[in-house]
Amino acid sequence: MRCRECGYQSVRWLGRCPGCGEWHTFEEESPGPTGPPSVEPPRPITEVAAVGEPRVAIGIAEMDRVLGGGLVPGSVVLLGGDPGIGKSTLLLQAAFRIARSGWRVLFASGEESALQVRLRAERLGTLHPELYLVAETDIERLESHITEVSPRLVVVDSIQTVFYAGLAAVPGSLGQVRECTLRLTRLAKRTGIPVLLVGHVTKEGLLAGPRTLEHMVDTVLYLEGDRHHNYRVLRGVKNRFGSTNEIGVFEMEAGGLTEVENPSRLFLSNRDAPVAGSVAVSCMEGTRPLLVEIQALVGASGFGTPRRLTTGVDHNRVILMTAVLEKQVGMILSNQDVYVNAVGGVKIGEPAADLGIALAMASSFRNRPVPPDTVAIGEVGLTGELRPVPAVEKRLKEAAKLGFARAVLPEAAKNGAVETGMELYTAGSLKEILEIFFAR
Repeated sequence: MRCRECGYQSVRWLGRCPGCGEWHTFEEESPGPTGPPSVEPPRPITEVAAVGEPRVAIGIAEMDRVLGGGLVPGSVVLLGGDPGIGKSTLLLQAAFRIARSGWRVLFASGEESALQVRLRAERLGTLHPELYLVAETDIERLESHITEVSPRLVVVDSIQTVFYAGLAAVPGSLGQVRECTLRLTRLAKRTGIPVLLVGHVTKEGLLAGPRTLEHMVDTVLYLEGDRHHNYRVLRGVKNRFGSTNEIGVFEMEAGGLTEVENPSRLFLSNRDAPVAGSVAVSCMEGTRPLLVEIQALVGASGFGTPRRLTTGVDHNRVILMTAVLEKQVGMILSNQDVYVNAVGGVKIGEPAADLGIALAMASSFRNRPVPPDTVAIGEVGLTGELRPVPAVEKRLKEAAKLGFARAVLPEAAKNGAVETGMELYTAGSLKEILEIFFAR
């Protein structure tokens, strides 16, 4: 018996799992095949051929960037995301791009019929004779289809619907997901065919099913976004063949997902008039500088305990900036509600946004706007000092390209600045920066 939530094993059925404490989560599972895919003998690592097949470029630049340059032959990629976010749309467009380049693709749908996929393909303009469709959930029949079609790429939508008849468990259970993923992984490694899997997510936004699912695949991608906005962000959280710091930005339109070549313009729209509480920050997503608008609203609390709410920024960093502003700068925020938002729903995690968050909060608190053509770059320490951040040159060049005329930097980062024609404000502490902008 095994717990479907945490994987805890037991020789008998238990009502409550000792591992995670959940009730009625134990399932019986039959042992799957454990033999190796080949009997290749061990050999010195120096004798292993260092040159393999080139990556398969999908043709969608934003997706290729996140994957590290394209699909590695024999790799298994897992794509997760909320329902309706566009996972099937993105993979159908990717399958079409590869089919259009002359390589055969097999799209296996376990949630929709072949007719439903055909109708979506007509709407997206992704019809091609080299794109094969099959509505199949049995893993053994799916393997035979792959052998028969001999595709260059396999797409499975979704892994939670695929099952192995040899297991007495329902599709989507721990044993079924693990067994089917293992078989597809073995097939990919043996044949060199890359496999793209769609995975469901839980209420918390994590991939549903056993945690080992993420360990079994080579790459894990998440398609993120707010359903009230048209843009989508493709983010890599695991990649054995490339960086996990890159993101791809798409916009959902009637014809599917389109690439956004300059996402900074998308996140900085409607910033012409000066408004208190609005500051632009420059963040690095992999090798790409991304400019995002931070908005803060600070107002008197109507309750005994003030509220601290954040969207798109690290909640703990906002709490730290609130404490620094109160302790080191002298702003009384203990009786103020603080709301901080990254406009557009984008998620910011790096400390380089600290200075922008603090400036936005101070601007809202004092009701004095920061000039809209100003970008803030820097990390703020607990003593109020400003710390430099990497890639200042790239950040400033991107800001200058978008028309920003001023930049706020830590004093230590001044040497990394380049001649961009921008006016630079540098200081060693947050208090000095606030005096520059808000001194009366």
